Amino acid sequence: MSHEFHKSWLKITAIVVGSFGPVFFLGTMAATLEPARLTLDSLSWPLDGLTTYESSDTRFLSALTGGFLLGWGVTIWCLSTWVYDAAPEAVRRTVLTGVLSWFFLDSAGSIASGNASNAFFNVIVLLLAVGPLWRPAKEYAPARTLGGGGSHDENSTCRR
Repeated sequence: MSHEFHKSWLKITAIVVGSFGPVFFLGTMAATLEPARLTLDSLSWPLDGLTTYESSDTRFLSALTGGFLLGWGVTIWCLSTWVYDAAPEAVRRTVLTGVLSWFFLDSAGSIASGNASNAFFNVIVLLLAVGPLWRPAKEYAPARTLGGGGSHDENSTCRR
């Protein structure tokens, strides 16, 4: 995979992660909680309507979850925009480590809480979020600008 393809895929990862934020934020208010309730009901398959979102604790946890997910998605987007060109491998490994950490802890917690079906959905999200980031991008060397033919290093002045 090319440097630019990885950089673009990081934006897909950011959208996949961050898109859950507004959904769970909507779960904080009675008038708008249906998308979050339906999402949790789907992830704890089968769709049975048992997830109600009636508890204020659930709505509060939804607010926290929405904030963390949106923040994480924005962070990935910013890494792809502001940092990736300077340190592509470090950004790739950082995002991959974060996504894998989420995957293992979320899946283990889902299984422990009796919602093993979410671990299956997590595999789908994992594959979509990681995509080609499993492997390093091909070597990338930014284009050099053409100057006056001189050279420069930290300990010297430009020579012509």
